[in-house]
Amino acid sequence: MSGVGKKVADVAFKASKSIDWDGMAKMIVTDEARKEFSSLRRAFEEVNSTLQTKFSQEPEPIDWEYYRKGLGSRIVDSYKEYYDSVEIPKFVDKTTPEYKPKFDALLVELKEAEQKSLKESERLEKEIAEVQELKKKLSTMTADEYFEKHPELKQKFDDEIRNDYWGY
Repeated sequence: MSGVGKKVADVAFKASKSIDWDGMAKMIVTDEARKEFSSLRRAFEEVNSTLQTKFSQEPEPIDWEYYRKGLGSRIVDSYKEYYDSVEIPKFVDKTTPEYKPKFDALLVELKEAEQKSLKESERLEKEIAEVQELKKKLSTMTADEYFEKHPELKQKFDDEIRNDYWGY
């Protein structure tokens, strides 16, 4: 197998193992997005399968004797000489080392943003639950019950009354 082909096949194989398709599928909410996601996954798997089958095998060796019988040894020897002289350069990845630290830094930043987002989401869910509870009780709630939950407002109103400030 050629160096480049093997590298491509290995990277594609590793990438397919590290993708959390089920986790991503759980985040999709619309039918249209599900269809697009399904198409993306199918296309990725087709490409990956092609890479695995095409680049995972060594090419069959050329049967030079077969061609010598049909074409003559002079032309076949010439082709064999040219074939043997071809050198396929080895792939040297210069891009990955350059961008890997940047990518790793972005991953760390992403994890931090995810944690902040989860905390904020949790806080908002609690606030929504409180507002919904307050909405249910609002028609029967007394001022004392409300001020019990919001002592800062009770203090503000008490200060205004004490200072003889009635808002006008």
